[in-house]
Amino acid sequence: MPVWLTACLIGFVVGSLAEYWGHRAMHTVLLKKKHAEHHRDNDGQGWFWEFVDYVVGAGFLLPVGFIHSWEAGWGFAAGGLSYAAFAAYSHQLQHEFPELCFWMIRPCHAIHHDNHMWKTNFGIGIDVWDRVFGTYQKVPWQRPDRPFSLLRMFRIKWI
Repeated sequence: MPVWLTACLIGFVVGSLAEYWGHRAMHTVLLKKKHAEHHRDNDGQGWFWEFVDYVVGAGFLLPVGFIHSWEAGWGFAAGGLSYAAFAAYSHQLQHEFPELCFWMIRPCHAIHHDNHMWKTNFGIGIDVWDRVFGTYQKVPWQRPDRPFSLLRMFRIKWI
């Protein structure tokens, strides 16, 4: 496998881990007041602004791959940016149409908000890290009775 592709995959995984720990930290010390307002309003700020927040919050990680090589650096940064784009999309989708998050059995972030979970279900794009670190809490969730629509997956607030 080419170095850039390996680095890209590693960047994507590291991005998911940074998102998990960043969100978990927001429930204890990091931006706690601002994050509490987000829970109170229960609204996403739009894909673009979510993406900007992810990049600003984890931007210091993006150049890590350059320690290895130019090729690994670009690959790692691309993987991290790809995860940031995916997480921003997933966050917005879970606020608007959580049932469309077909890649998760339960939309972890939507459940996190709906059940006022302050200590569990921190995953936004994926729930793997909640399972690894023991913060996944299975709660009943009923998919809204709306037909699946591929078009609706793109009818989120983008800006």
